[in-house]
Amino acid sequence: MMTLIVFLLAAAALLAVMRRESGAKPAIVVLAVFGLIAWIFASGWLTVLLFLGAIATAAAGLPQFRNSWLTPRVFDMFKKVAPKVSETEQVALDAGTVGWDGELFTGRPDWHNLLINRNSGLTEEEQAFLDNQCVKAASMCNAWDVAVERADLPPELWEYIKKEKFLGMIIPKEYGGLEFSAKAQSAVLQKLAANEVLMVSVGVPNSLGPGELLVKYGTEEQKNHYLPRLADGREIPCFGLTGPRAGSDATSLPDTGIVCKGQYDGKEVIGLRMNFDKRWITLAPIATVVGLAFRMFDPDGLLGDKKDLGITCALLPRDTEGMEIGRRHFPIGSPFLNGPIRGKDVFVPLDFIIGGPEMAGQGWRMLVECLSVGRCITLPSGAAGSAAAAVGTAGGFTRVRRQFNNAVADMEGVQEPLARIAAQAYIAQSAVMQTANMVDKGEKPAVPSAILKYHLTEMQRSVLTDAMDVHGGKTVTLGPRNYLGIGYSGAAVSITVEGANIMTRSLMIFGQGAIRCHPYVLQELAAKDADDIHAFDEAFFGHAGLIFGNAARAFTQALGVGRAEVPFDSAARRYAQGVARFSAAFGLCSDAAMTTLGSELKMRELVSARLGDMLSNLYLASMVLKHWHEAQPVDGEAELMAYSLQLLLHRTETALDEFLRNLPNRAVAFALRAITLPLGRHWGKPRDEVVRSLARAISTDTPLREKLIAPIWTTSVEGGQENPVARYNELLKGYSKAEPIYRKVAKAAAKGELPMDVLHPEQQFEAALEAKILSEEEVVFMREYEASVLEMLTVDDFPFDAFAMNKDTVIDHNPA
Repeated sequence: MMTLIVFLLAAAALLAVMRRESGAKPAIVVLAVFGLIAWIFASGWLTVLLFLGAIATAAAGLPQFRNSWLTPRVFDMFKKVAPKVSETEQVALDAGTVGWDGELFTGRPDWHNLLINRNSGLTEEEQAFLDNQCVKAASMCNAWDVAVERADLPPELWEYIKKEKFLGMIIPKEYGGLEFSAKAQSAVLQKLAANEVLMVSVGVPNSLGPGELLVKYGTEEQKNHYLPRLADGREIPCFGLTGPRAGSDATSLPDTGIVCKGQYDGKEVIGLRMNFDKRWITLAPIATVVGLAFRMFDPDGLLGDKKDLGITCALLPRDTEGMEIGRRHFPIGSPFLNGPIRGKDVFVPLDFIIGGPEMAGQGWRMLVECLSVGRCITLPSGAAGSAAAAVGTAGGFTRVRRQFNNAVADMEGVQEPLARIAAQAYIAQSAVMQTANMVDKGEKPAVPSAILKYHLTEMQRSVLTDAMDVHGGKTVTLGPRNYLGIGYSGAAVSITVEGANIMTRSLMIFGQGAIRCHPYVLQELAAKDADDIHAFDEAFFGHAGLIFGNAARAFTQALGVGRAEVPFDSAARRYAQGVARFSAAFGLCSDAAMTTLGSELKMRELVSARLGDMLSNLYLASMVLKHWHEAQPVDGEAELMAYSLQLLLHRTETALDEFLRNLPNRAVAFALRAITLPLGRHWGKPRDEVVRSLARAISTDTPLREKLIAPIWTTSVEGGQENPVARYNELLKGYSKAEPIYRKVAKAAAKGELPMDVLHPEQQFEAALEAKILSEEEVVFMREYEASVLEMLTVDDFPFDAFAMNKDTVIDHNPA
């Protein structure tokens, strides 16, 4: 018994040392002291084991010993197995910054580093723009009119967008732009998300494209000419990156610019002979200035000795001779302006290169640096706005839609998707605004931008599917009254553009994060490239200490021992501790995957994807926690916060479990499971009572519903298009008065107090008045209320031949 006690005490003390990553010396002391205790009070075999452990730890852990025998051997082995980072990968790794994503890789996230940058909100100017210009713009379009009748925004809306400088949000004021913060840009796009075409038309010029590239890299001449014209809409920009041969793998683009001499404006100049074939370029059909990415070559050495200068970006006016532009693609669901751009032997001077000739070959760096910011704003903001709109419409519709004498919002089968909609809207809003706040604080969050792009657009797809399900026949029938169907059909576009989601999940999130965000991997690779054994020794054995530390933290916290100290209130504390626990497990599993798979990890995309899922859900959970920490919660928000975090931690644990089931090295997988999930899985899905509570909260007139839909257009504008969210809000305000009347009439009908052939609600109200079951005041109220309900339930119909583009092909199935 004494042997077992000494062994357990030694293990506990060693775990405590490992958790703190205190280094080799404290571990040696622990092993030696308990070895001495074992020699005095316990068995000889334990004494030998502990002293051998102390000797091994000293030999491997103390620099003065390991540098003579261990480090050189490890360094030689590392140089053989370490993955080679290509030049394009290195540029991508160097772009952007590491912030909270790096903390999650450590296994011991310091919450102070997250909470120190409080979200300070919008300026008065930004808020006024949101409340006035954005509301006005949103009220000027109807989804059916834009998508079907026009296949474009109305001309008066285009004029308004240009006049109010919607296209110049990222352009500095000195050039006539609005110079909005990232948070304001996100808020504007959420407000405009009621219409996909409007959101895209405003979002794209303020994301990756000529405007941002000019602001950051343009020459003064280029800035002075283009930026004022882009800000006020005299110039409409587009940017051509993708083509038939280059989609998500943008570095494979085959478009070329050959340095040569040619005639321009009557003079012989050195320029570029360009050949390109671009597709899927947003705003290309109407663009007046075209940004192009291409491979630049100098075969005749006109600029120097280098023949392949690499990816370069240039600006071409629409009327450039030889460029074909103006045709359209037909994006699924939402026909925003998108089309091809082609050019054959197009000659332009070198001054057309963004930044001038000095920036030749710098295009890939320029693109990834801009993408690290733009990708976490435009599409994620649109997704967050779309989710908020779904809260407004799905919650409202399911409350006023009655079946089986009850609001369908009270049916548990409907409540489950309603709760998911609410939670995913809350997660999306938290993530996009808190990440935008990081951008405003100077960060360039490359890995979080990939996380937000993938997960928020996937949430958008999930939310719209749930919203379609609970609407039923209302939204599967297209027409001017259908506020959901066109956006639902267009969700696939967000999944595909700015890096296809499949690739983003399986290659980018963890693939970039493992090197960029890991505390030691980048240092180890740099030491290898510099052949610096001393730097490698420091990085590698620091890395080893991190592995032992994460193993100790993951194991003890999984057992409920030594939970992390977190600066959150009682409602959020257990979830923050869950994030800390899984951060340690994630760090340990990341190192295990990199160690056992080495360079093969690049090809094990499903392994990488599951690690990326862990990182992503931990990041999203952290954003929810920060949002909760800073916000003034309303009634019901604590339950929504808990549901959202329960869901994210459940998904984290699921990803961990699937990673362990599929890690090729089964012995390592078994050991990792014993460390990270010693008691099995803990985080289940949210409980049914919380589901019921959230469903009721978003389907009735509550502060929580009001808060969730606050980022979108929720009001009616005189002379503007009808706003379904505003209509539902009005109906929900009257629902508390209507519901008792519905029940009273249903009860009377069940008792036979109303004529049996009176079946329509409107008829029943009149019959109830005649039978003195309802008062005159109640019936007057219900006449108006039920008329509004019926209007929201009604779908459109059309003439028989309305959908045939060629009327001559219409068949008369019922000739006279």
